[in-house]
Amino acid sequence: MLEKIAVVLMEDVALFEFGVLAEVFGIDRTDDGVPPFDFKVCSTRPGEPLQTSSHSQVVAPYGLEELEDADLIGIPATTWRHEYDERILEALRRAEARGAILLTVCSGAFVLGAAGLLDGRQCTTHWRYVDKFTTQFPTAKLDPDVLFVDDGNIITSAGTAAGIDACLHLVRRELGSAVATRIARRMVVPPQRDGGQRQYVEVPVPESTGESLQPVLDWMVDNLTIDHTIPALARRAQMSERTFARRFVAETGTTPLKWVTTQRVLRARTLLEQTRMGIEQIASESGFGTAALLRHHFRRVVGVPPQDYRRTFRTAG
Repeated sequence: MLEKIAVVLMEDVALFEFGVLAEVFGIDRTDDGVPPFDFKVCSTRPGEPLQTSSHSQVVAPYGLEELEDADLIGIPATTWRHEYDERILEALRRAEARGAILLTVCSGAFVLGAAGLLDGRQCTTHWRYVDKFTTQFPTAKLDPDVLFVDDGNIITSAGTAAGIDACLHLVRRELGSAVATRIARRMVVPPQRDGGQRQYVEVPVPESTGESLQPVLDWMVDNLTIDHTIPALARRAQMSERTFARRFVAETGTTPLKWVTTQRVLRARTLLEQTRMGIEQIASESGFGTAALLRHHFRRVVGVPPQDYRRTFRTAG
């Protein structure tokens, strides 16, 4: 359960990445049905100004003692360095040992690496820091191509907006998709981007006089129960099949088949939470057709069978 959230600030903290954590967990949205969070901003020098990476200052009102019983500890990006304050590193080690969740945004992963908490574990960071990270922490299993990595009680994310994805993923994992969707709606961001999407796409976006594929994506979400083929989607987008396929990967980071499968899983997850529909009906409503196909894809994406997920997260009366 996520109740108390502590964010650790240090010199040269990046304000945007700190703001991501504050936006998701630090704003009271109980009027919108979001559970209250006890949000604490901490540092080794509570009440004293810290320099930021954008030539300004920020003050953390609380000390590191707030980390001792936090359910989640967030570590925003900061200027890369070889060493970090040992008081912070030791507090993070204790938190990890008792099972607290640790979440980093961008170069915040270096702090966990310096604490020895990423040795042998899956993780990611901003693609610009890959060489430095692998040199400094050779035993960490870094995946430089993804938006975020969920490795149980440690979640690491890539740059800036990927931190939003990681935070919303954690909210969804711990509190259900309804809460994550409410927060995302207030933030005006997509409620879900798959962590396995690439941080950046090397294939250049093809020249086109058309607009974004968002209208096509919206139409696909509204019509999950029909088959979506490349030829049909390309005609809807008024593009050649080759151009459509390239632009789709450029805009979404994945293929049409993988994208629509993820959207079907999201639809199924919402139905599991908010209705009493049987698994066969949910499979039909979400576009999978059969319960066997739903179970296969749901377990692959979410990590648990649909019935287990429903027992944990169903909110319908």
